[in-house]
Amino acid sequence: MHRSLADDLSRLPDLLQSARDLAARELAGLAERPVVRLDRAPDREGLPSGGAGAQGALARFAERWAPGFSGSAGPRYLGFVTGGATPAAVAGDWLTSAYDQNGSGAVGSWATALERETVGWLRELFGLSGAHSGAFVTGATASNTVGLAVAREWLGERLGVSVSRDGAAALGEVPVLSGSPHSSIGKALSVLGIGRDRLRAVPLLPGNREAVDVAALDAALTALDGRPAIVVANAGTVNTVDFDDLRAIAALRERHDFWLHVDAAFGAFAALSPSYASYVDGLDAADSVCVDLHKWLNVPYDAAVQFTRRRDLQVAVFHNASPYLGLPVGEPDFVHLTPENSRRLRALPAWFSLMAYGRDGHREIVERNVALARELGERLAATAGLRLLTPVRLNVVCFTLADDPTQERVDALARAVAATGEAFVTPTVYGGTPGLRAAFSNWRTSAADVDRISGAVTRAL
Repeated sequence: MHRSLADDLSRLPDLLQSARDLAARELAGLAERPVVRLDRAPDREGLPSGGAGAQGALARFAERWAPGFSGSAGPRYLGFVTGGATPAAVAGDWLTSAYDQNGSGAVGSWATALERETVGWLRELFGLSGAHSGAFVTGATASNTVGLAVAREWLGERLGVSVSRDGAAALGEVPVLSGSPHSSIGKALSVLGIGRDRLRAVPLLPGNREAVDVAALDAALTALDGRPAIVVANAGTVNTVDFDDLRAIAALRERHDFWLHVDAAFGAFAALSPSYASYVDGLDAADSVCVDLHKWLNVPYDAAVQFTRRRDLQVAVFHNASPYLGLPVGEPDFVHLTPENSRRLRALPAWFSLMAYGRDGHREIVERNVALARELGERLAATAGLRLLTPVRLNVVCFTLADDPTQERVDALARAVAATGEAFVTPTVYGGTPGLRAAFSNWRTSAADVDRISGAVTRAL
């Protein structure tokens, strides 16, 4: 064994204590560190030949790189839809690395059983029935890709071909219908060989909405003259957190043949609150569902879950035919259910957070984030020079300049907000108007943070 490795192993408790001390200091100061770093990163260095040992590497990281890491896990990073990591999830993530389990199969470890328990808890959390099976994946993009891969196999079943064996070309042109699809849907269609251009935009409801017009969807399906299709519904759009009428869409299957995939990356968490659960009424009727966990569940990157009613088709797509991996019989190992063979045990941080805080703790995070988003929306709407692009429906505030909101001026405002170090928001375009969006999904965010966020935006005007 290399001497440095042997030395580090003998001093592992001290090393872990040093790493713990650094992490504790960083987390304790998270609320006050710059939310983003806009300055230049250090120049690249060459690969060391001898190595500095683990303590030397830790010291070098703390000196050279740690100061430039953003405060994205903190309470005022409102870009994209970004959660943090609850204390329990951090502990679970550390143990994930320590145990270093390969969660691909059940042989020799209880890790797979823990993932199955965690998936069951999440299924219950989101109001899904036992008809849905699930697995952990890296994020919403992977979850959407898995769901649409199963949908692709279903299309083959309807058309009398095996896509997993014959390829996507055997399907011919695949109609994919959606109102306001996330960009990851197009990416998934590209990866799956269906094609980005097969995605057909369906008209939205009037009144500045991002929800699909179900009557227009009905007409689009009718125009297919019986050809099976894929419908991608949205449970929480990125700009305005708008929700398609999932129950009404599912009812269209009485007249049309389609696979219903629901992108509920963060909107699924509305199910936790009696005040907002109606937004996801009908989610259980979906054939496949995407939910991201490093958003509103506040577990570390990367973690998401996918659900489907057709695990048999999922196995047809993803099974790995090898004698040493075993056959996908009974309850299939996860190696047969996702694109990955080797898999980090992403379920463990989620298990820790769910066990530590339960349904009630996570509901409190959701309801507090929604209340704070509405508070910020009211403040920005009352600020001279700003206006809301849409009412605050759940946890995202979508706003712009009151006068002449050109892309250049709105981008300049985003940069000015980031330069304060107090907050971070991301750009968007809504209804043809450039704007900014502030997404609340971090468990740490408080009313005091809203004061600082609104102040940062006002000073940046």
